Amino acid sequence: MAHHHHHHPQGQSQRHNNHHHHQDPDNEKRLFWASLITGVFMIAEVFGGVISGSLALMADAGHMLTDFAALFMAWVALRMARRPADMTRTFGFERVQILVAFVNGLTLFFIAGLIVKEAIDRFLEPVTIMAPMMMAVAALGLAVNIGVFFILHGADRDNLNIRGAVLHVVGDMLGSVAALGAGIAIYWTGYSVIDPILSVFVALILLRSGWFVVREAGNILLENVPLNLDLAAIRLDLMKTLDHIEDIHHMHAWSITQGRPIVTMHVKVSRRITPEEITCQVKQRLYEIFGIDHATIEVEYELCSDEILPTLSDKTSQIDPCCCVEEEKKRLAAAP
Repeated sequence: MAHHHHHHPQGQSQRHNNHHHHQDPDNEKRLFWASLITGVFMIAEVFGGVISGSLALMADAGHMLTDFAALFMAWVALRMARRPADMTRTFGFERVQILVAFVNGLTLFFIAGLIVKEAIDRFLEPVTIMAPMMMAVAALGLAVNIGVFFILHGADRDNLNIRGAVLHVVGDMLGSVAALGAGIAIYWTGYSVIDPILSVFVALILLRSGWFVVREAGNILLENVPLNLDLAAIRLDLMKTLDHIEDIHHMHAWSITQGRPIVTMHVKVSRRITPEEITCQVKQRLYEIFGIDHATIEVEYELCSDEILPTLSDKTSQIDPCCCVEEEKKRLAAAP
């Protein structure tokens, strides 16, 4: 006999959800202002890079373009995530922010490739660079990036979009430092080749930032086990600490967003405990020890329901769903 239960520890789950509901409006506000400031300065930096002829400055502007896109799309994603779930989208629109984070990470790869290509061209054919303007724009860009960083610093760092946006901004801060350093070096030495060298440095920063965001977002989109969960450890803990559990199998874990893990499992127990009791005990343990507040538990006493249900490849006679488990076991045992 199998029992299917879906239940949340009310008080704890409510506190968990309230934290996210209170955090989201603040995240939205911070993302909006950060994207607006970044977008305005990005336009100014593009003009500064074109006029001065600095690739490092234009590379930094390219990074700021991805910053602006990342911040703006993250803001849109957070607004969409507030839409309620329905019978078609049972988890709502929360996964949108993961899609956005994944795309933002890929754009970093693309921008880095463009920068490296242009740097190679500059090595082959150096261009004249207006160092004073380059330094002025880079210094202003650094100030803007520092301001945006502090705006985002107080937001929810567990949110993958926020973390991705912060990585963008930190990379851009380093890019501004590189552009400023390149301007100073060119001003004093006259060697314009310094500009493409530091541009490649910015490209490497972009690649590193993009890899971390794409890896984590891809892990969620592929519905892999969350990086902070170990199913073997969870199974061992439940079987050691909870009485009456004989076996745990068919375990699955994935996440809707980086802060919302989901676990399902079959739990085989003795007859001395009710399905309601073991379900509450398992869920309590999952929440208190592993931070999982969304779990579906199927309780079994004897035979796993998946073992007696027919499959498309099953050549034996069809199982009568009205039969009891004991009769069905005998029929399966007697089948050729």
